[in-house]
Amino acid sequence: MKIVVLGAGVTGIATAWYLRKAGHQVTVIDQREGPGLETSFANGGQISVSHAEPWANPQAPLQILRWLGREDAPLLFRLRADWQQWRWGFAFLRQCTPARLRHNIRQLVALGNYSRATLQALRAETGIQYDQQTRGILHFYTRPDAWRAAQHAAQLMRDAGCTLESKSAEECIAIEPALAPQRSRIAGGTYSPHDESGDAHRFTVELAARCTALGVDFRFGTAVETLLPGEGGSIASVKLRLADGSTEQLNLEGCVVCLGVRSAALMRPLGINLRIYPVKGYSVTLPIVNPQRAFTVSLTDDEHKLVYSRLGERLRIAGTAEFTGYDTTLTAARCDAILRRVSELFPGAADTDHALLWAGLRPATPSNVPYIGGTRYRNLWLNTGHGTLGWTQSCGAGAALAERISGRTPAVDFSFCE
Repeated sequence: MKIVVLGAGVTGIATAWYLRKAGHQVTVIDQREGPGLETSFANGGQISVSHAEPWANPQAPLQILRWLGREDAPLLFRLRADWQQWRWGFAFLRQCTPARLRHNIRQLVALGNYSRATLQALRAETGIQYDQQTRGILHFYTRPDAWRAAQHAAQLMRDAGCTLESKSAEECIAIEPALAPQRSRIAGGTYSPHDESGDAHRFTVELAARCTALGVDFRFGTAVETLLPGEGGSIASVKLRLADGSTEQLNLEGCVVCLGVRSAALMRPLGINLRIYPVKGYSVTLPIVNPQRAFTVSLTDDEHKLVYSRLGERLRIAGTAEFTGYDTTLTAARCDAILRRVSELFPGAADTDHALLWAGLRPATPSNVPYIGGTRYRNLWLNTGHGTLGWTQSCGAGAALAERISGRTPAVDFSFCE
């Protein structure tokens, strides 16, 4: 089948790869000038099955209320006159029950385990390099109450199949010696030895090059405007806007939407209401100046909603969540809060005066579970809404969707949309 993939982020490129490997003719369309230049560009770098606890949990509503008005809050709602934000928010509250938490964790762990194994197989097949580290991910806590509160979700993840080991403060430091200066402050942690990290943007660029070598066609600088229905419950064509301002209508045999935060608006005129809302996340990338003080194991600082990854001679620290519409403006207070935390935990490790600051929009669903699968239109599929876990889930989501499009059953216990 001739299939058009809309979006050239890490999810779109992985989808194109697995569709082409399955024998389909694939064209990828993206408005940017190259692959991986939006949400995939400077994310936290983690392949993190152990990050499967959704934002929506029974404690979340009260915690969000406590953080309201704090510019440096890890999770910040900027309430707007935007009915999509309010609709998303009410749907989020409905996910904050113990039963929904257990269900969503099971979904995220199953997809995460499958996706990590799929990435490992791809790496073995292609030899692709992207500053990867395979030393696991360590979640650490500097407040005893936060450490105790994390145990319930950790057990739910274990029950769902995530390898997650409880660690004392001393064991945390043995795993990552760069935490030694914080010995007196660490309350405990959890360690996922099979998790990984790496540069998502570099991976996306490298995999796109391999897609090209297999015959995938790329059309960059081309914006997607509208999908046009045809007869027989199908999508007939897509209207595109080219770099020179002209438009083109491209006929379709099949189409996969991997457009992140733009997916919901594209689907709405077709009667498909996706609960996806943009959540701004920040990252800082720092050159290492003292390798002995810099971490090498990827870390998660749950209390501050930050993740830390070693990318070659750089440190990438990313996180926080800001619900502020489609604005990607950098807020100084939030950038400064990240830099202060890095300097506090790893003093002298990196050059904070030469920090590269970035903000991107994550396509978040209220449950944190993405949309993967078919739609009411027989030739239109979704692979979107991955939120903070797009890099973690990209290979598994792309491989599973390619299997379904090809009429096969994927080897993952996940509730695909139809």
